[in-house]
Amino acid sequence: MPKIPDDPAYLARLQDYYARWRSLPAYGPLQAVLGLASRSAVAKVLHRLREAGFVERTPDGRWTPTGRFFARPLADAPAPAGLPAALPDSGGEFSIDAWLVRQPSCTVLIPVSGDSMIGAGIHSGDRVVVEREALARPGDVVVALIDGEFTVKTLALDHGEVVLQPANPAYPVLRPGARLQVFGVVVGLIRNYRRSC
Repeated sequence: MPKIPDDPAYLARLQDYYARWRSLPAYGPLQAVLGLASRSAVAKVLHRLREAGFVERTPDGRWTPTGRFFARPLADAPAPAGLPAALPDSGGEFSIDAWLVRQPSCTVLIPVSGDSMIGAGIHSGDRVVVEREALARPGDVVVALIDGEFTVKTLALDHGEVVLQPANPAYPVLRPGARLQVFGVVVGLIRNYRRSC
């Protein structure tokens, strides 16, 4: 009986390899990565994954991931933070980059230090996703530059004056006046809950 191709498992192995090395290997090394005995078997897998939209060929003939390669499974329902509930798998996919990043050339990830925004759920060690050219409005969380130093605060108006509002009562409202330069608007937040060994 012929072996049934396990393309989801092959895709998962390629995704893990790419996450570690930031490239896809040539056919020879791919045999070991995919656990296949021949280059022709590797070629068949890659062609099936191309038909499914996960990889494509560059003009010079190399295999490269598509945007769908980075999509992750998306549950059909949110996870309640109250009583336990079963999470159905919608079978859909979700790309974190596509959700958070509208313009890659204008987007930067900035590490956060300190606890002045803890009331807004922004903790030291988080990474904020910042759009550089987005128009900042009162109520937006921004990364601002004051006298050459960066800070993350909420842009606000106080009696017509632009201020930077912390989300921790232990910190004062900043009133930078003409010294204020908005570097960008915070559009997302990334937090890693994994503890280091």
